Amino acid sequence: MPQTLTRPKPRSTAKATAIPAVLDNIQHIVLEDASWELYENLLKNVGDRPIRINYDQGRLEMMSPLPEHEHVKSLIHDLVRMLTLELDIPMKCLGSTTFRRQDKLKGLEPDDCYYFKNARRMRGRKRLNLKSDPVPELVVEIDVTRPSVPREPIYAGLGVPEIWRWNGRQLECLELATGKYRTRTTSLAFPFLNPADLTRFIRLRATEDDDNEILRKFRDWIRASGWSK
Repeated sequence: MPQTLTRPKPRSTAKATAIPAVLDNIQHIVLEDASWELYENLLKNVGDRPIRINYDQGRLEMMSPLPEHEHVKSLIHDLVRMLTLELDIPMKCLGSTTFRRQDKLKGLEPDDCYYFKNARRMRGRKRLNLKSDPVPELVVEIDVTRPSVPREPIYAGLGVPEIWRWNGRQLECLELATGKYRTRTTSLAFPFLNPADLTRFIRLRATEDDDNEILRKFRDWIRASGWSK
């Protein structure tokens, strides 16, 4: 179960620099009434450690991913890369880049994120400013553990148009509409693609020892679909 701690807002950044011990593979830490200053300080100190930090209007959660989480994330990334490569669709992946807006008091790192229409615009970008830069057109969320700070309201506040969410059993495509996410029968970024098709290939990881064999089957399926130019 998540551990919930209630702390007053720090009066200065000097008190916000301490970093908890490295999280184990199932641990969540949730802080209530955390300041934006504390959130940004944690981001700087965590650096490249495999820790995700969610922040939504004072609620802050730190969590570390499970091996299952990382395997599915990697496989979905390979499927997206294969799909865009075979169909000659421009793609820019920014992985788990931190997306945050202080004016909305929201921030998080997606499991993966992609630009397609804006891929060339994001080429070579080293810094992001979501007040002027576009948000990703697609983010991927692996929900094999339930976060204590819901991520969908953060994405909605940032204006991300589509989420692919793997819930441990199937892939869902979610579209932002009137401030909330609703399920779609096809992907918004790839209107020809049904999430059930991707689910079928993701589930192959339970029977295939070789991820490349899954990708070869996916590539053959794409070529047989008639989508290629």
